[in-house]
Amino acid sequence: MLTRLNIQILRVVQWRSRTTFLVLFFLAFTIPAGVIQAKGLAKKGLAQEISKEEILAAEKSLSDLGYWTGPVDGTLDLASRHALIAFQKVEGRQRTGKLTRAELQALLSANRPLPKYSGFAHVEIDLNRQVLFIVDTTGTITHILPVCTGNEKNYMDHGEIHRAHTPRGRFKVLRKVAGWRLSTLGLLYYPNYILNGIAIHGSPAMAVYPASHGCIRIPMFASKALSNLTPVGTEVIVYDD
Repeated sequence: MLTRLNIQILRVVQWRSRTTFLVLFFLAFTIPAGVIQAKGLAKKGLAQEISKEEILAAEKSLSDLGYWTGPVDGTLDLASRHALIAFQKVEGRQRTGKLTRAELQALLSANRPLPKYSGFAHVEIDLNRQVLFIVDTTGTITHILPVCTGNEKNYMDHGEIHRAHTPRGRFKVLRKVAGWRLSTLGLLYYPNYILNGIAIHGSPAMAVYPASHGCIRIPMFASKALSNLTPVGTEVIVYDD
């Protein structure tokens, strides 16, 4: 048998249930449909959809600024993404490799970067920004690539502990290997040796931060062409200031 207290509790529960239903019903018809749609688009990643024309404009801007892209054809392929990452590194932007309208606007307003040294043809490796510059005799940077260099961690090779260090200073391309070379630390594609086993070489493992054993990794698509652009004797300057 229900007591007076139980009846009062039941009435309160019923009242709260009806109130909750009315609040939800009111919200369903008062929240603008556009807000719900915009949230849905953002969740699906469609709010930042980039058109083929915008991709083409981004690729053209990257190429005009000296960044090494693949074909400028409106397709954001792997080479284009590497070029975009290089741009983000140079400009101090987040290294995402993703083309958004904000990145496109930054590209359209950017200037070609300047080398640290000029007056002679050479290659520069900027370790802080993790980029490679090819500089011509006029002091113009003609090609820019992202790089991945030594992470300063210890590793084991031939039973000895070494530090994953990329040396700083002035070097020259001493020797080359066409195609693949298998080293004790892995495969190197078109390596250009500048000091002992340290080389500029192609690698599919291109992190946006230092992650190599000391070599200077570059994207695979540019490896052969870079080797052709840097004959034995080419000066290579590595710095991190």
